[in-house]
Amino acid sequence: MTFNEIYETLLDTYSYQGWWPIITFKGNNPTKTGSVNGYHPGDYSFPRNENEKYEIILGAVLTQNTSWPQAEKSLENLQKTADLNPGKILEKDEEEIKEAIKPSGYYNQKYDYLINITQFYLTLGSETPRRKKLLEVKGIGPETADSILLYAYNEKEFVVDAYTRRIFSYLGYISENDSYTKIKKEFESNFKGDTGEYQEYHALIVEHAKNYYSKKPYGINDNILNKFKL
Repeated sequence: MTFNEIYETLLDTYSYQGWWPIITFKGNNPTKTGSVNGYHPGDYSFPRNENEKYEIILGAVLTQNTSWPQAEKSLENLQKTADLNPGKILEKDEEEIKEAIKPSGYYNQKYDYLINITQFYLTLGSETPRRKKLLEVKGIGPETADSILLYAYNEKEFVVDAYTRRIFSYLGYISENDSYTKIKKEFESNFKGDTGEYQEYHALIVEHAKNYYSKKPYGINDNILNKFKL
């Protein structure tokens, strides 16, 4: 069985997910779980402007080690506090920004990360960042970097998260202890898809994992993908 067959099965099961959610967009979450607004199923025109691009970048940092609804609350606070504007975020009092991002946790650390990525973003202008340079920004690890490149810049970079490890190690395609780079290369070598399909695959993996891989033993009742188990 191929990674593409697994993708098609997940897509048939859950349909289009419409990631990355944009808080200023009034679209609906097709699964009705977690965040409700901001999704755009089947529409890959996002981000439509620099404001949305920057919002996605901030969201990728804020969602580290927390759920999306908590990151979304922080983004909404930043919108009220600084219009989600990079210049205003840099100008605002540090404690005001920290207070805004408290819902997403680790706010002292994430404040530093937001400042770092904002300064980096402003140096880019209209350029797309190279992955290597993005990873040099303190606070930006491989998963965050790939999320930024895939969703904010529409670059074909596969995002590997904990759910990817759980599902595909259960199925036997990888080892859960494999490095991020090894798993990423496995997907990018074997999944034939465009940028939109890369986005969908990541989103579908998360949706499926919420149903079958949130609690141990992972995947034991996975009646959707068990037929693909090696």
